[in-house]
Amino acid sequence: MNWLNELYKKNQREPQKEIERSMVNAIFRIYDRFPRFGLRERIGQQEMSLDIADAYIHGHHAMIEAGVGIGKSFAYLIPSLLTNQMSQKPVIIATSSIQLSEQIHKDLRIIGSRLGFSTVRSVVGKGMGQYACRSRAAELIRSDDPNPSGSPLAQRILDYEIDERADIKAGVSDAEWSHVSVNDCKFERCQHKNACLFYDMRAKLNAKAHEIDFIIVNQDLLIRDLMKKKEGTKRIISEQPALIVIDEAHNLEAKVRDARTLEFTYRGICRVLDTTVQLLTKQSGDKGLFSQSNFIKKCVRHIFKQVNVDLLHHAKQDNDRIKVSEIKGIPLNQALSDLKDFSLRLSILTSRHEREIDDAFEAINGLIALIHVLIEKEDNYLLWASSPFGAATISICPKDISQFLKYALFNDKVPVILTSATLCQGGDTLEEQYAYLAHSLGYTGEFMDRKSSPFDYTNHAMMYISNNVPYYDHDQRENYVEAAYKELVELCNLTHGRTIVLFSAKEDMKYIHQKLISRGSENTWAVHVQKEGSSQDSVIAEFRKSKGVLLGTGVFWEGVNIEGSDLSQIIIFRLPFPVPSDPVYEYKASVTKNPFMEVFVPDMLLRLRQGTGRLIRSETDLGILSILDSRLSAAAKKNYREQVLDTLPFKNMTESLEVLEKFVQKKGIGRAD
Repeated sequence: MNWLNELYKKNQREPQKEIERSMVNAIFRIYDRFPRFGLRERIGQQEMSLDIADAYIHGHHAMIEAGVGIGKSFAYLIPSLLTNQMSQKPVIIATSSIQLSEQIHKDLRIIGSRLGFSTVRSVVGKGMGQYACRSRAAELIRSDDPNPSGSPLAQRILDYEIDERADIKAGVSDAEWSHVSVNDCKFERCQHKNACLFYDMRAKLNAKAHEIDFIIVNQDLLIRDLMKKKEGTKRIISEQPALIVIDEAHNLEAKVRDARTLEFTYRGICRVLDTTVQLLTKQSGDKGLFSQSNFIKKCVRHIFKQVNVDLLHHAKQDNDRIKVSEIKGIPLNQALSDLKDFSLRLSILTSRHEREIDDAFEAINGLIALIHVLIEKEDNYLLWASSPFGAATISICPKDISQFLKYALFNDKVPVILTSATLCQGGDTLEEQYAYLAHSLGYTGEFMDRKSSPFDYTNHAMMYISNNVPYYDHDQRENYVEAAYKELVELCNLTHGRTIVLFSAKEDMKYIHQKLISRGSENTWAVHVQKEGSSQDSVIAEFRKSKGVLLGTGVFWEGVNIEGSDLSQIIIFRLPFPVPSDPVYEYKASVTKNPFMEVFVPDMLLRLRQGTGRLIRSETDLGILSILDSRLSAAAKKNYREQVLDTLPFKNMTESLEVLEKFVQKKGIGRAD
């Protein structure tokens, strides 16, 4: 395809109008040749490619909702390949998960080779926590008191069996992996760097513009790069992209908040203080630093003693974010003064251990920010406690993340494309439909026409809303769970398994799992439950093989793609409203006039749309969506019911199990293959 090689030459010598014509013609030519390449164009796909081309040519941002089934990855990869060809600058694609990053990388290879592009140089960038660290593994093996469960894993890493977490097919717990994953990398000074995938990946991410074509990262890594840009420090990712595409952009707000959240544990703070004192005393010999450090540790120990009490009384599950009660009786002002002294000393310290000094300086300043928040000298941060790995953790995060994105991402000259299958709410105009996310993200740019799913939901699917289960109330949770469980069993029998049940609370999932297991042989289908860790490939494979029932939360609400009759039903156990007492949502609610309709319903809808999108994944798929939360039934008369029904693609709806059963029988849903 020699005409592709002409694009770069034209970009160097022709005016904008001619460049636009060349690029548009190239897109049309590519889609015209789809059948020849064994590809099939989807409705809305070409329009989306043209929208992105227009954004690149005219230098504006674009927000595009791309419904399930239009092939959005190909829709943005085609103009991205052309953009890279014309500009000779890399395209950055940011996704919300490692699995999606890997899939985009595969799609890029497929489409690049079939469409005749020369070798596309690309890299998949992941967070350091996904990579094995041979330096840490060696330390664990050498330790006098090695972690008994971590030692075999460490040895496999040293034997080059494992380079990253995904290499462990059977999965590994977060706690076990945390002992051997990359943390505080030594980079150039590490003796294992030549055989380290993390080191190699980071080098490619920061390659010069002409040395790399596509940089595929998760959103976390892109956000960390933007933070470094804001701070004026060395960037992680190439600083000269031609285009940035953010896929699954409905997750961007939460990802930014997570990235800008500082987390503190007692052991972590002690480790920072020990490192700081070690660095400072090596040069100054000031033994008084040890007493300062011990005083700060004593204050911190008292803080975490109180936080543990807060967690014991208020946290229902490990990942719950709870308020931290007022800190009393601890001389935090003196601790703050000592920390500021450490910060000043580190700022003027000179040593060959420059990276360690920078890391210590950043960590000490984080502690200073925490103390400021605890003594209420800083009002622009949210504060909460949790215990994600069984250890009490205090977190602080800026209240308003939209301003950060507005200035670090959307004020730049590089065009940014935001896309997902779930960006919109109800509304008469595009501005109204995109308003919730646009406001949350500080977005300034164009809103493009929504590209609807081409799938036939009317004839291929039915939505069932229960009106038998009591309305959910946390104080009466057991009544709800028991009633929902009975209906869940009936629904799973209706489709002979082949069901994924989505939960918004782990405690509900664990309860139902135990109930189903206790039934034993009464179940005519196998029962599977989500595994701990980031990869769920093995449990999904088991589910598909058995055609049973899979219970999941978190990652199962999105990213799961099971086509065909292996999956015939999605059950929403409870509408995924955010927890009102969560400090983040409490803050978001405090700055709106109608918190329920402006924050809680839109947030619930985004997640509900993601979950329900797991059901129909191809033109021939058949299935039922069952919602056990009777707050959505007609009898409940909730003011958000119509908004939910209008937003979901399921137009064939019933509250009758008899009607649902007739639909299942008529369509042959759940019938043996």
